[in-house]
Amino acid sequence: MTGSMDAAPGMGSKDGHAAATDADVVYLHGVLEATVFEADHLHNAIHGRIIKATEKLEQSLGVHSVQHGSLYVDIDVGAARVARTREVEFHPISPTWNQSFRLHCAYPAAAITFTVKSQHLVGASVLGRASVPTASVAAGRPLELWLDLRGGEHRHETHTPRLHVRLRFMDVERDPCWDAGVRLPGFAGITPAFFPERTNCNVTLYQNSHLSDGFDPSVRLAGGRPYRPARLWEDLYVAIRDARHFVYIAGWSVNTAITLVRDATRMVPGAEGVTLGELLKRKADEGVAVLVMPWQDKTSVAFLGNAGVMKTHDEETRAFFHGTNVRCFLCPRDAKAALTLVQSIEISTEFTHHQKTVTLDVATQGSADGRHVVSFIGGIDLCDGRYDDEKHTLFQQLDTTYSHDFMQNNFKHASLRHGGPREPWHDVHCRIEGPAAWDVLANFEHRWKKQAPTRLRGCLLDLSTATFPDPCGSNDGDDTDDSWNVQVFRSVDDASVVGFPTDPAEAAAVGLTSGKDLTIDRSIQIGYVEAIRRARRFIYIENQYFLGGCASWAEDRDSGCLNLVPVEIALKVAAKIRRRERFAVYVVTPMWPEGEPASDSIQAIVRWNRLTVEMMYRVVMEAIDDAGLRGQAHPCDYLNFFCLGNREAPCPGEYVPPVKPEEGTDYWRAQVSRRCPIYVHAKLMIVDDEYVIVGSANLNERSLAGNRDSEIAQGSYQPAHLNGPCGGRARGLVHGFRMSLWHEHLMGNVGEGASLEPESVECVHAVRCAAEALWQAYTRDRVEDLRGHLLPFPISVSEFGEVTDLPADGCFPDTRAPVKGKKSATLPAILTT
Repeated sequence: MTGSMDAAPGMGSKDGHAAATDADVVYLHGVLEATVFEADHLHNAIHGRIIKATEKLEQSLGVHSVQHGSLYVDIDVGAARVARTREVEFHPISPTWNQSFRLHCAYPAAAITFTVKSQHLVGASVLGRASVPTASVAAGRPLELWLDLRGGEHRHETHTPRLHVRLRFMDVERDPCWDAGVRLPGFAGITPAFFPERTNCNVTLYQNSHLSDGFDPSVRLAGGRPYRPARLWEDLYVAIRDARHFVYIAGWSVNTAITLVRDATRMVPGAEGVTLGELLKRKADEGVAVLVMPWQDKTSVAFLGNAGVMKTHDEETRAFFHGTNVRCFLCPRDAKAALTLVQSIEISTEFTHHQKTVTLDVATQGSADGRHVVSFIGGIDLCDGRYDDEKHTLFQQLDTTYSHDFMQNNFKHASLRHGGPREPWHDVHCRIEGPAAWDVLANFEHRWKKQAPTRLRGCLLDLSTATFPDPCGSNDGDDTDDSWNVQVFRSVDDASVVGFPTDPAEAAAVGLTSGKDLTIDRSIQIGYVEAIRRARRFIYIENQYFLGGCASWAEDRDSGCLNLVPVEIALKVAAKIRRRERFAVYVVTPMWPEGEPASDSIQAIVRWNRLTVEMMYRVVMEAIDDAGLRGQAHPCDYLNFFCLGNREAPCPGEYVPPVKPEEGTDYWRAQVSRRCPIYVHAKLMIVDDEYVIVGSANLNERSLAGNRDSEIAQGSYQPAHLNGPCGGRARGLVHGFRMSLWHEHLMGNVGEGASLEPESVECVHAVRCAAEALWQAYTRDRVEDLRGHLLPFPISVSEFGEVTDLPADGCFPDTRAPVKGKKSATLPAILTT
């Protein structure tokens, strides 16, 4: 369908923005393809002739006194800014973009709006705006239109400026991936993508940096094999110790003073007391190329003692390796030079390099001298406070295991001298072998080549599969049933990496998006969205943050927290309810984000989370009503939020601190009650026990936008262990890992039978009942060891989907911090979303 269209009738306002009634709003859920071709008569004829005459005069005089801003187009779906074209040079009459976008959408919107802007040295001016009613696009017919532009800053008395666009929308339920699970041979990961899905890989999944020798989840896999959990920091120590050619490390923080191996019952020979810094220097002295690239916290300055706001030890790391054979530089989160001064300051001071990767060479099993590439990625930083096991102790081993690694960032003045509780830490990581390990290596090389000082650019080795051939299949050689397909995802822009095409069409062909002068990879968000859309039975999430979908919030829809993950989950649940099909979602987050819970920043984040959760239950409740199930089904039959915590009774011989915390403080109350939340730092999603995403990305705008924090993740599955079309259930390593996590959190409080079918209402109720019983034990006056760690997130959800506070006083236990959070009057939303 082609034609022309005035700005949508009834939708204009005096400032040019859309103003619509609820009746006009359509929930656009699917994929929107949008193309911006060109503009026509952007300036009126007289204005155009003046500009041309001025340009000719400049050329004849050899001067350039008049500066023209470059031109670009913003695309908004309702309140959501979804795309922005590249900047093109100023053209007084007919600028051309010819740029296409493929956009995942989950937005309520009355209109799709195109705004033509002129970029200036400071700010931008609007040249015109036009809207297309969402209802006309939602029908699915392709629309190619010339849209009349209104509301610009220049009057157009002789001609009406127009914009040539094309739109095509595919509803999510017409998408072949919707509700399809992972089906072979058709499924090949997300496409297009910078890193394609790789076959013949191996993945090892890790829970926490360590597990005690007695941890046994007693999980059986396909064929009756026992699931054997691995231990990350032991494996990482051995891998670094045995590397012969290279060790490349990128991190948000790399603390040279930590020791990786601490468990005396499982001590690796030669590892006792060896710090990470000493280990890396030793390898570099052996001739191994050791490259270390921590993020540079620009608040780590001399007059503040080089500690930095985030306490990443970046300056200490640089000083430790100075003058050694380890090549280390602190990598700032730089902005692209073309951005405005304000944008550059915002990016370099508010955002980080958040990736955590180690890539090195290891011995190939069954080969005398063969070596291959292995990459570790996930949520666990190589820094203080990360060492923990499934017990998550609060008061034990403080004078031994944690004597040089006591961390407690939730209470003011907390220290080993004042005693526990320490801050327990739950996290997830993975090890990748095979072709996908090379993609993680490529990411490191792209970043090093982009930002390393010139003197260090040549430190990268010339590596190839000819000298480091990938082993085929699994670690067991010929056991192809354990082979994995893996796809590496990123959130990163071309200010931080080399290798991105500059042409928007070429960038789009490899899954990148271009906006103004920036090229962005946001494949982590796309990977999450498409995995949620494929889900058939259940979704299990562990993440440090959970906020997004602000276009559907009850308020603050302009916060910019537009990532789609939470709203996609809610819409998936709603679709299943309307079909009368079972589906369940389990989300595990920290009780509150790390930091003093009553502080301005933490309260702001808690509030964004509350708005997200309220939005999701509202969507679910609407579906329950649509299905005629009010009074029969509860929103928590489908969607539940949890956190983790621990409580310990006094134990003979435990560490006695010489000084007590100040009475009446949160710290003092936590010490008296002998309880503390376990900090969930994991970034994990498991779908239907067949597909898993693990990485460094939180579920917030910072991690998923692509042009804020840099992140890396992987999505993977085992082709031999997928759910069958006739009800067969996946029983591979993804299933084993999920069951092992549940064993850690629940300690057997939910029967194995129920756990095998997480989507069942029986399983949902069993998990909720176990968590509620643990909450009672966590909050009662009597102190006793907690027989499990899974707690309900401290909210209560009514049968009508209304969200209220679970604690009677509305505050987190042992604090005066409101569970519902509080809007910040000073912090910008871009910092806390």
